[in-house]
Amino acid sequence: MREIDTVLFDLDDTLHDDSTAFRSAARAVAERLARERAFDPAVLVDAYDAETHRFWGGLTAASLGRVLTDERERMWGAALRAVGIDDPELARASAAAYVRARADALALFPGALEVLVALRARGCKLGLVTNGFAETHHEKIDRLGLRERMDAFFIADEVGMVKPDPALFLHACRVLGSDPAHTAMVGDRYERDVRGAHAAGLFTILLDVHALPVPADGPAPDAVVTEIGAIMEVLPLAFPRSPGLAGAKPPS
Repeated sequence: MREIDTVLFDLDDTLHDDSTAFRSAARAVAERLARERAFDPAVLVDAYDAETHRFWGGLTAASLGRVLTDERERMWGAALRAVGIDDPELARASAAAYVRARADALALFPGALEVLVALRARGCKLGLVTNGFAETHHEKIDRLGLRERMDAFFIADEVGMVKPDPALFLHACRVLGSDPAHTAMVGDRYERDVRGAHAAGLFTILLDVHALPVPADGPAPDAVVTEIGAIMEVLPLAFPRSPGLAGAKPPS
């Protein structure tokens, strides 16, 4: 039986509902523009969604020198062209409006804070491993109140590695002073969060919020849950449960 004393978390769609924040922010920008330019806002939202999937899906270590603000303007420019608008200034304004709207929509998943508090109370070390960019993710970490809840943050462009590179998970373990065999990785994406962490020797938990099948050619996650609070039931923690801890509440 493995005993876990360190837990690594992905950020987007693991600790907070990034998909909802993304769609609501993109929709707010698209609807405002549609009132001024008379087009179907859903077409613009879908076009921007496709651009972001191409960017993040193709992210490699070689991509980390890019400026995310510039990439967002490029993606909004491409999305606007899908509705017949070629206007760099409007793309720049749309990207800025999107960032503001998305920041306002940020919120932790129900139960996420309670999990972090409970794991800390059990003596676990906690780390965040994300393919995001420091340019935006430090602000997101602070807005979500995670700065004081974790021991270390591993943001792709700061460490020069991207998931699913096993070296990134091993680097996190070294920084935290933990053994990969006693470390768990929790994330919502099989390819990014499970495959690489498994290769590094970590215990893997897939947070199945997207209802996507696990590839038949890859290793199965050690556990699958559908909500963040359920990880407390599947983590083989090294530290004994303290009385009353299962219902631990974050400090007010």
